[in-house]
Amino acid sequence: MIKAALIFNNHGKPRLTKFFSYYTEEIQQQIIRETFLLLSKREDSVCNFLEGGTLIGGSDFRLVYRHYATLYFVFCVDSSESELGILDLIQVFVETLDRCFENVCELDLIFHMDKVHYILQEIVMGGMVVETNQTEILTHIEAQQQIEKKEAGMGGAPARALSAAKSMAPNVNLPKLADLQNISLPSFKKL
Repeated sequence: MIKAALIFNNHGKPRLTKFFSYYTEEIQQQIIRETFLLLSKREDSVCNFLEGGTLIGGSDFRLVYRHYATLYFVFCVDSSESELGILDLIQVFVETLDRCFENVCELDLIFHMDKVHYILQEIVMGGMVVETNQTEILTHIEAQQQIEKKEAGMGGAPARALSAAKSMAPNVNLPKLADLQNISLPSFKKL
């Protein structure tokens, strides 16, 4: 089972933290610091997995990570997960981010945090791997974007509703929008 998914930069600033097991905020911060300290000391030529730190669970847990440019992508997993499978999962996650953001960078993770979390949720949910097919993941993301575009158009819904009501009952005198802005509300006595 996956216990946590973390992304942080070369300076240890977290850019994504998703814990699938409950940890207090203080423990989460300590886990991020400890994980960064463990990984930042390692050379690029060494293995991409190591035993988990003392906070996460010790020898029963593994940190599986990839270092891309300025970002560390880290998954903390228990002994039932395959380290190579998780490395492949990280690759799928990064490639999906690349396809969604056209060459993903740290700023994309900062300014589009909601989309990054949505992509991660398409891949991992509740600590279990749900989907690894990149085409399927991208299909769901595009469907979500279509829904968001439709909902963004809801801002004009009151005006469309008013025009629809006018067309259905042309003889009814509906208040004009300008008249509605000058309505004064009753004042209430202060206690």
